Amino acid sequence: MEEVLSLDFLLDDFLIKTNNFNNPIIVTGAGGCIGSWIMSILYKSGIECIGLDLSDNKHRAKLILGEEVSNLKWEKCDITNYKDLKQIFVKNKPSAIIHLAGLQVPFCASDPALGARVNVEGTINILQLAKEMGIKRTVYASSVAALGMPPQGPWKETLYGAYKQVNEHTAYVFCADWDVPSIGIRPNIVFGLARDQGYSSKNTVAIQAAVLEKKYDIPFTGNYSWLYAGEAASAFITSVSKDMKEAKVFNLNGDCKKIEDGISILRKLDSNINITCSGKPVPFPPDLDDNPLREYIGNYASISFEKGVEHTYQAFKTLNEQGKCPELPK
Repeated sequence: MEEVLSLDFLLDDFLIKTNNFNNPIIVTGAGGCIGSWIMSILYKSGIECIGLDLSDNKHRAKLILGEEVSNLKWEKCDITNYKDLKQIFVKNKPSAIIHLAGLQVPFCASDPALGARVNVEGTINILQLAKEMGIKRTVYASSVAALGMPPQGPWKETLYGAYKQVNEHTAYVFCADWDVPSIGIRPNIVFGLARDQGYSSKNTVAIQAAVLEKKYDIPFTGNYSWLYAGEAASAFITSVSKDMKEAKVFNLNGDCKKIEDGISILRKLDSNINITCSGKPVPFPPDLDDNPLREYIGNYASISFEKGVEHTYQAFKTLNEQGKCPELPK
């Protein structure tokens, strides 16, 4: 029988030893990068969770969990369809909501109306369900892109960022008017296994290219927030570990290191890599303070920038050795 190499080392630092979740956690946008990590951590920690996504494709979670991905509980639903969404919530009676469903920067730019429906109306639907069902543990994904608003500031403004800022204000009103508490988290740029789309995924793509012995140029340079996917997932999970009373919003940053530093780590792992970088720094702040988040929710698990790069490299290498490494994203 062929030996199957485990990727459990990816999750070991983030597993949850004790918890007080009496009912399942619903994770919207479960098929995305952070969602797949959250589902994997919760599943491996023995915490009941239900993934909710527009698609039933679990290919990102499968990269992490392998064949165990078939054990994940999953519901296929459009986040803008309140009737169907409510049926799922009533059936499962969640103790907490981790809301990640949304369209990223390029998709909002190509179809602004759809971007608004998914990102804004979808979040309103989640807050409305929390209100109706009395759920006091709701965390939603805002974004560092929200800091691009108002326009003409130091950082790039986008429709995506505008929608995320609307969500932050909406959550505040839900709490002020109807006592629906929540935490909004603005993740900075995430890297790690399963980060395969979006403008800021290129450093992860470069790690995969190094494993595949491909030439690759990262189209930006300089300081960068290397927020490891496991750490981002841990922050979201920790946020719903106890009841909330307010509507708060926090930044979530990774280690501020240069893109060139990541390439240096890859060269230590394989001196023959052909990875370069060029261009200007990304138009988002690379070194935000996430101490306020840790002080508010408690300390969440994290690993060093170096370990994150090494683990991502090793994960792609293991998958490649098994013939399971995905194609390099374009």
